[in-house]
Amino acid sequence: MNRITVFGDIHGNAPALEAFFADVEARGLDDNLYCLGDLVGYGTFPNEVIQMIRGRGIPTIMGNYDQGVGSSSDDCGCAYKTEEARRLGEQSIAWSNAHTTDDNKAFLRTLRKEIPVQVGDVKVLLVHGSPRRINEYLYEDRPDDSLERIMDGINAEVLVCGHTHLPYHRVLSSGRQIINAGSIGKPKDNNPDACYVVLSAENGALNVEFIRVPYDVEKATRAIEASDMPDPFAQMLRDGRG
Repeated sequence: MNRITVFGDIHGNAPALEAFFADVEARGLDDNLYCLGDLVGYGTFPNEVIQMIRGRGIPTIMGNYDQGVGSSSDDCGCAYKTEEARRLGEQSIAWSNAHTTDDNKAFLRTLRKEIPVQVGDVKVLLVHGSPRRINEYLYEDRPDDSLERIMDGINAEVLVCGHTHLPYHRVLSSGRQIINAGSIGKPKDNNPDACYVVLSAENGALNVEFIRVPYDVEKATRAIEASDMPDPFAQMLRDGRG
């Protein structure tokens, strides 16, 4: 195939996912969709999100939150910088565990660790965190030699990841590339709009296009505030700070 559309980190935000699907359909990008995982957590529509992904048969990777909720664990595999963040995170996974159906939890357990895909002549590997760990954060400012070592361990020229909710496209000194697709339902780059990435091949080269999609943020935030999910998650969506 010569083009794929990659998205992830939806985190129970059905209004954002609905806007994403409407956008890709309008742009003619609704074939060859791939999801990087983290369907649940933080947002209050876990079952709706899972059903939208399941209903479309989209190849999907298991995110750390999917792993936690799928196994009814109290550990989402998240990294917390403060005790307050830890407290909120514990409330989030407890709520998600309580409100995700057993059938949908079973689906989360079937998700894949990684997905290799060919875009034109370019070998691409899709993961959630990194090829090494489901919850490893590959930030844009990571040293070049560290990222090169990660690329040495895979059979691909391009790595596409999520997990940090911060979109970027980085070309390493070797010419290999790392792309973070950003987040559909919980952006952290001070822009509340949903984010996804389109990879296309042209004359042997890979084109990378990030697309932002406005959505009904207030619908998502009001649902959080009307539930037992912690209210701070609503303001995070409004601010685009995850």
